Amino acid sequence: MSEADGCVSVWEWLCVLHLDQYFPVFQDAGFGTLLECQGLTQDQLEMIGITLPGHRKRILASLQKTLHTNTHTHPESEPDALHTHLAAEGDRREEERAVFTDRPSPVGSERPVTAQRPDYGLSTLQGSVYLPVRGRVLAPPPRDGPSPEPCPVLKIGWLDKNPTQGSLYYQRRWVKLDVDYLRYFDNDKEVYSKRIIPTAAIMGVTNVGEQKFEVVTANRTFLFKAESDSERNEWVAVLQNFTRGHQAGSREMTSLVPPSFLTPGSPLTPEQQGYLELRGLRSKLYTVVSGDKVFLYKNMEDYRLGIGITSIDMNVGNVKVTDRRSFDLTTPYRIFSFLADSEQHKEQWVEAMRDAIGEALSNSEVANQIWAEPSNGCCADCGAAKPEWAAINLCVVVCKRCAGEHRGLGPSISKVRSLKMDRKVWTEELIQVFLLLGNERLNRFWAANIPPSEALSPTSCSEDRRRFISSKYRQGKYRKYHPLYGNQRELNNALCINVQCSDVLETLCLVFCGADVNCSTGQTDCPSPLSLALAHNQKLQAQFLSHNLNTELPRSEVTGDMEPQHYSPQHPVTHNGFLFKTASMVRPITERKAREEFSRRWCMLNDGNFSYYESDKTSTPNGALKSTEIVCLSVNTPERHGYDHTFELYSDSERLYLFGTDDQDSHKEWVKSITKMFIPSNAEALLRLSFERIGRLKYKDGLNLQSPRVGWFALVGSSLHAYLEDSEEEEEIHLRKLQELSIQQENEVLVLVERGRTLYIEGERKLDFQGWCVGIQKAAGSAGDSLSQQQLTEADIPVIVDRCIDYITQCGLTSEGIYRKSGVNSRVAALCEAFRRDARNVRLKEEEHQVDDVSNTLKRFFRESGEGLFTKQAASAWLSTPEESKKISQYQLLLSRLPRVNKATLRALCNGVCLNQMNLHNLAIVFGPTLFQTDGKDFTAGRVVEELIEHYTDVFEVDEQQLKRQLDEITVIIKASGSAGDFICTVYLEEKKETAEQHVKIPGSMTAAELTCEILDRRKIQVREKDYWSCWEVSQKEETERPLHHLERVLPILHSLGTDSHLLVKKNLAMEAILVYLASKVDVSKHGMVKFREERSILGLGLNTGSFHDRYFILNTVSLRMYKEVRVRHTHTHTNRSEREWQVKNLRVYLGIKKKLRPPTCWGLTVIYKSEKQEKPEKQQWYLCCDTQTEMREWFSTFLTVQYDGNVWPVDAVQTRVTRALPVDTRHGNVALIPLRGSENEMRNSVAAFTADPLGVSQSSNHWGQSKVVGLSETSMLTQPPQPCPESHDAVCVCVVRRGAELTLWSGWITSEL
Repeated sequence: MSEADGCVSVWEWLCVLHLDQYFPVFQDAGFGTLLECQGLTQDQLEMIGITLPGHRKRILASLQKTLHTNTHTHPESEPDALHTHLAAEGDRREEERAVFTDRPSPVGSERPVTAQRPDYGLSTLQGSVYLPVRGRVLAPPPRDGPSPEPCPVLKIGWLDKNPTQGSLYYQRRWVKLDVDYLRYFDNDKEVYSKRIIPTAAIMGVTNVGEQKFEVVTANRTFLFKAESDSERNEWVAVLQNFTRGHQAGSREMTSLVPPSFLTPGSPLTPEQQGYLELRGLRSKLYTVVSGDKVFLYKNMEDYRLGIGITSIDMNVGNVKVTDRRSFDLTTPYRIFSFLADSEQHKEQWVEAMRDAIGEALSNSEVANQIWAEPSNGCCADCGAAKPEWAAINLCVVVCKRCAGEHRGLGPSISKVRSLKMDRKVWTEELIQVFLLLGNERLNRFWAANIPPSEALSPTSCSEDRRRFISSKYRQGKYRKYHPLYGNQRELNNALCINVQCSDVLETLCLVFCGADVNCSTGQTDCPSPLSLALAHNQKLQAQFLSHNLNTELPRSEVTGDMEPQHYSPQHPVTHNGFLFKTASMVRPITERKAREEFSRRWCMLNDGNFSYYESDKTSTPNGALKSTEIVCLSVNTPERHGYDHTFELYSDSERLYLFGTDDQDSHKEWVKSITKMFIPSNAEALLRLSFERIGRLKYKDGLNLQSPRVGWFALVGSSLHAYLEDSEEEEEIHLRKLQELSIQQENEVLVLVERGRTLYIEGERKLDFQGWCVGIQKAAGSAGDSLSQQQLTEADIPVIVDRCIDYITQCGLTSEGIYRKSGVNSRVAALCEAFRRDARNVRLKEEEHQVDDVSNTLKRFFRESGEGLFTKQAASAWLSTPEESKKISQYQLLLSRLPRVNKATLRALCNGVCLNQMNLHNLAIVFGPTLFQTDGKDFTAGRVVEELIEHYTDVFEVDEQQLKRQLDEITVIIKASGSAGDFICTVYLEEKKETAEQHVKIPGSMTAAELTCEILDRRKIQVREKDYWSCWEVSQKEETERPLHHLERVLPILHSLGTDSHLLVKKNLAMEAILVYLASKVDVSKHGMVKFREERSILGLGLNTGSFHDRYFILNTVSLRMYKEVRVRHTHTHTNRSEREWQVKNLRVYLGIKKKLRPPTCWGLTVIYKSEKQEKPEKQQWYLCCDTQTEMREWFSTFLTVQYDGNVWPVDAVQTRVTRALPVDTRHGNVALIPLRGSENEMRNSVAAFTADPLGVSQSSNHWGQSKVVGLSETSMLTQPPQPCPESHDAVCVCVVRRGAELTLWSGWITSEL
């Protein structure tokens, strides 16, 4: 598809296909352009709501045709007159003349009586030369039914036409020109033409003299003759003007629409096409079923040019099977008897023509209105998309399969009607009832207590549907019982009260919980609830009651006694006044709205409706919002727009309404009244809050992750208050204490993770969900410099404090003067900014962050906090010197007066900072001025900090057992860390057992090859030429293993290992075969069929589903692509679009598959995909199962060579011992040093050279030299006095560091920048 083709809008494309009624369906599904529709399948089209098979075939054929644009001009021959090939049937049967085989009539329509039909002069049709002489039927009178509007006729009249054989005589023809075709008939009574010429195919019209003119197409010229020059000129003028405008319009359309589906004259996307024998002809006709028409062509070449014989409108057609290979297409004007090549082809043709009849008769107007309520777009029982049936008394919209089971209940329980065919039933009031209620609200009553094991799905069998629908509606098994259930008197009283207002859902609940629709109201003028509803002008209530006057109510009973309750109807909210309103919008408001953009409107709240008028004198509202349509209300900050106080209303139709006023009291009253109108009574406690945003959202939590539920939420400051379904108490979520907050944009899910619970909030409407996401993210972030405004842990400690102390405890216990050293200012500033932006997502890692930088970040945070840790008001009390005997009690009193967050932070700090090599006095010197934000000249602040740390257990009343447990943890950390902070890891040799354990110190730079060599050296194992020893990552839980690449760093792997994983050194027995296979490969890529299974999860909880399926994979140097079927590589067409694609660099491949997944073979690979997106990391796990071990080895080998650029094994077959390099970022104080390596003499010469001429050494070695001393027995530090240095350098530093028996010399310039 070209770029121009892909930019075509769905609307333009559907207009060309004459399927523009589906534009809202595509729009709701998120398809805006033709390019986005590529790849759609039959199932996907049905899922989004295109239910007619013919329409789906037409759409798919158009997409396929657009992909394979291949327009060629075929030479066409002049069609000869078919009358020479026709055989007249002399003995036509009389019954074929008068019988019109009628199809089943829609509900409510009468079958036409053929005996009384007039002739209409159609007997002359039997002389058609292009159609067989066949039995005729009389035309029916006009009937109620969907018939297409005829195309406007531009010119009509008699003309003489020259036949195709070049004869000199002319034949008189009745010619008709409309916007689509130029047709000619035997006479003016004919219905079916002798020839149709598409107007789009006409290339020119010219005069040729003697009242003649020519109509020129691509393959032939039609010669016509009028009775006079004036008449000829009229025909020529009309044809020229129309075709000229048509061609201009075609060029304009062609610029918008791909030419691949603008073939002139041909049916755009045929559902069925091929040759059929039409009885009476000696040759076959090329027949095409397209949309709601059947086209007849002489041959395929004519079809390609669009020049046909006639077209048959299927809205008056009926198909009847007559013989093994024959069938009749009966119309009121003619019976077409077709003969197919085989019985199978006949069935295909019959099905296609019946689909065309269904398409012609269908009317989607009511269905589209009903589907305007989003929940009506899915079946109320099984969830199937775009249901076309409804139970008008139960008010539910259901699919075709469920509708069949509803019919089985009988009309006394469920009155089933079609949305597309039973048009007379669908009054405006009934449509409004379905829009008001909707399947979602109704299922809160009908399906309030469905066990997951009994729920239906779109694929459920008929037996399950029958059982479920009977339980749901006949027995009322799953309904939500009304509080008055069992109290007949109160139910009837409540019904009489409720029908006087607009709450139809409450009426439905009362009726189907036992209220008598025909009960007495006690009023003579309104004796029944129906008359009472009509008297109060409640038309929707009356509509519902009228369909349930004789409904059989559910028969199930409730076990146990129910306490009788009295019915108290909810009092309606009323309010009115002037507000200022802008035009409604379909996207969030990001800019400031000036006062000039607002218009003054009279607004009114009454009976569940919010209406706004031009003025208080106007009776007709400019617009209105029902309480059920409002999904969210947002209160803006003062003076955000031109009016001081504004609020936003979000509707379920994705519209945003902005209202404003300068009166603060009026603003509050409007917000309160509107919110009270659409918030349910069980969530009215939210109205007491000073919320910024309030509304309904769908959510999932706990173990109920299959179907979302509805909750009511209010955002107040940094808290989210919620009333969840089936919960009577208000819940409060502290957003700044969340452990995780993320947004899954692809499926519009907001994930809130707090301790012991995960809440998934779903956005059913993109507009208001976007506002909720922005508001919640802002509320969950840091809002200022004070401690209480930071993101907090569950213990009310700022996350930045908790993370820094935890990291220093893990990585800095052995460092001396850790809080006294200065970090690199740029890195400290960057870390502070990262914590300030979103502390929750900052992860401190040893390989990325320096301990000194983290300690400086902690100090800077306290130094720059707004009020300080001790608060400015209480700081003087803390600094006053208390008596020694009252010191502890005084500190405890002051501690109790601190804010909650400050108290928790002080306790954590006093507990955490003492866990290092610094003594209390030095810690107090560092932290005293920092915490009290003083200049450090007075030691009083340091004294307070020192005493708080010294008397930590008494001041903070710490349990001795808690303190002992903490000290034990620190001891374990110290033992697990080497003197230089290296990690100690257990590695096994050949198998996991105690005798094979090896405890190895793992520095950050150690590779898998170095670790393997160290283990082999310890065990004194000699490595032979063909021994491929490797370090393996083994997972016992996943039953997988992976050989680490010889250059792969071990420490990151060690950090990622789970408790059920370990490192193992053993021989790679397959490496020799891998190297042989790779050496024989010509192409780096690999492709083939593999059995595939994806470990899908429900919102990340790891619930395994699915099974193994055959998929075709192509692995190249960039990506791994998966297809549903075999594809040809190296093709550039869009037909080879992959089903899935992964970047190879993000894949980690393991040998083996878990046995509980029941793989078809034992030769499998487990593949883990991790994305590199920092803002939203993604992890997927899936499995590939091969038929043979060799095939598995080949796939694994290809993965290795692709991921490591062919460097699968070292060049020399035997691994050499590699001396581990020191970490690159070794430091001396604040100076980053680079190691100098070499022989002992070289190192000594380097030291002497530095002493004699530091500038010369620096210039010859780019400021750094390398030397190594071996065999020295002690560590020495050589620091030279300041020497002459290059520009911007102050001194030279030479440092000798001892590591075992090896000494390394470090040297470098100390710059003024450091």
